[in-house]
Amino acid sequence: MVPPDSLFGVIPTWIGVYLISILAFGTAGYFLYQRVFRLVLLGRPSNRFDQPGRRLIGSLPYIFGQRKVLQRVSLRQDRAGLIHFIIFWGFLSFTISYVLFIFLDVAWRPLSKTILTDTGVRIFVSYLDVLAVVFLGVLVWAAVRRWVATPRRLSFDLTQGKEAGIILALIALLMVFTLLAEAFYVASGGTGPHSAAPIGGALGNAFAGAGMGVGLANGLQGFFWWAHLVIILGFAVYIPISKHMHMIGAPINFVTRNLEARGTLSTPADLETAEVFGAHRIQDFTQRQLLDGYACSVCGRCSDVCPANFSGKILSPMHIVENLKEHMLEVGPALADGNDLQEEKPLIGPWIPEQALWDCLTCGACMQECPVGVEHIDIIVDMRRYMVMEKAEMPESGMNALVSLEQRGHPWRGTTYTRTDWAEGLDVKILADHPDTEVLFWVGCTAALEQRSQSVARSMVSVLKRAGVDFAILGNEETCTGDPARRMGNEYLYQMLAGQNIETFKQYDVKKIVTICPHCFNTIKNEYPHLGGDFEVMHYSEFVADLIAQGRIKPLVELNTTIAYHDSCYLGRHNEVYEAPRQIANAIPGVKLVEFDRCRGQGFCCGAGGGHMWMEESGGRRVNHIRTEQYLDTEADTVAVSCPYCLQMFEEGIGSLNSEGENEGKFEGKRAKDLLEILDESLGEAEPAD
Repeated sequence: MVPPDSLFGVIPTWIGVYLISILAFGTAGYFLYQRVFRLVLLGRPSNRFDQPGRRLIGSLPYIFGQRKVLQRVSLRQDRAGLIHFIIFWGFLSFTISYVLFIFLDVAWRPLSKTILTDTGVRIFVSYLDVLAVVFLGVLVWAAVRRWVATPRRLSFDLTQGKEAGIILALIALLMVFTLLAEAFYVASGGTGPHSAAPIGGALGNAFAGAGMGVGLANGLQGFFWWAHLVIILGFAVYIPISKHMHMIGAPINFVTRNLEARGTLSTPADLETAEVFGAHRIQDFTQRQLLDGYACSVCGRCSDVCPANFSGKILSPMHIVENLKEHMLEVGPALADGNDLQEEKPLIGPWIPEQALWDCLTCGACMQECPVGVEHIDIIVDMRRYMVMEKAEMPESGMNALVSLEQRGHPWRGTTYTRTDWAEGLDVKILADHPDTEVLFWVGCTAALEQRSQSVARSMVSVLKRAGVDFAILGNEETCTGDPARRMGNEYLYQMLAGQNIETFKQYDVKKIVTICPHCFNTIKNEYPHLGGDFEVMHYSEFVADLIAQGRIKPLVELNTTIAYHDSCYLGRHNEVYEAPRQIANAIPGVKLVEFDRCRGQGFCCGAGGGHMWMEESGGRRVNHIRTEQYLDTEADTVAVSCPYCLQMFEEGIGSLNSEGENEGKFEGKRAKDLLEILDESLGEAEPAD
């Protein structure tokens, strides 16, 4: 758009533009400082500025490619993601045009001419002209979707509808004013590259043909040009005080993202000297955690996929981060001025219900789905740490598991098995007697001490022996990795158990560890390094898939069955191990592999994560029953898993639902098995390798 000659016929345009801009950006800067930056800086340093090159380059696909926004487009035909992508790039295009055609053109026209030639201006103006019309169509679709055909996820916080309406109205006005400013410029007799806009030019010719005078057209062009500028600068002022702060917060979030696997929790290094364990005050959270509330776009995607929320519980991941932000806005200004009001106005309780924190399964579905890189789990676990380690408050069933962990080294209170009973008669080596063994088979508490899961450990031994793998177990020297304690909030107990295991591994100079349990795998592989324990760790699915690929084992017996593979959250979503289990399944003769509707990164939790293997659910439906019904929809004979927690959840789900209500009898003949059990069955009577 060509700028008018002056403002009110008196003030030169360039002076008017820069005076208004200084006022707007100054106001925006004030709001940013008062409402955002000085409050975020109240938190603990995040230490997320290492590897700057990797962080900046790695963030580009998320910021400019909108990778997280688009991730559901191909998977679920999510038109909203595609629409957001169009809006983002359209907004970016118009922002560039504002810089070139307003802020540069009015004062440094030679510079803007250098950046874009007349031909470039014609092309860019034509592109923006068409884009304005596309934008208007997109906005109509967005309005219908927001207020007419509202999806479930947008119903989590209807108070944001007002803000959405303001933003949609402002964008629509920008597009209309763009077209009208172009039209009246052409109608006033304007020529040159800016008159090349096809739609605005057609409107201008129509106005001129209808007898509009040059003076009137010139005046209207000036009015819409200045109105257009006021709306643009109004955006700058509005962003820091609205949910659209995510336009600033999200890019910062992606640059400061966690570079470790998604299942990796932060490790407090100061447990012995910490003033407070966990987090319940603004100053207890990290600056990155406080920023999450501003980065949140209040889209509801996280809550929409949360298994706890889906099953009718009160947890809403979106409200965890949003209410942390609202609490910070309530008490943060006074805290920044040296007056802490958080005893009278606490976070946990009024803003975030305790039960919502205990409902979390730590499955990571919220973080997988979040388009702006919010890290919900660390925030929730930090508050659990406060409740457990400071207040000694948690669900009784969870407390019983922690007591068993502390006293017996495992969470299975009441079991009568020892760590080696499952291996009786299998001639399994003990590492203490064979310290030079190549592979440590980490059995884990559940596979060693829970009766149903013991068959999985025996199948693992059978597979390893047939492949000729030199392996041993720790036997009675094995103790829990500490994962349940850590996810339930007892960080001190976790670090004690982890330290014990790390010392044992170092004592035997362990080279390679293979686990059955994804939770053990995630903890030893991703979290033990924080405490000085760096070891090569593989989940059995990766290790066994390699054995099959090398020809060291070969499934021969045809099973003639259909299996649906369930992705464990801690193996799949948290560590992105998706292909190895499917390679095992596809290598078994006669097995037909089918997929759940929700699988891989969009998989649905079995309901056991975050300590819920030992904690009762607070209300609503049982999460494992919902997942078991999803298994029924696959019409597979067997649900195959690669996690002992998942195995128990499906066993219970099939048993309960088969005799319950409308599902009665539907699960006859259905079964849950670990992939190791299925593979072992297919190996038949083959002799073990030498």
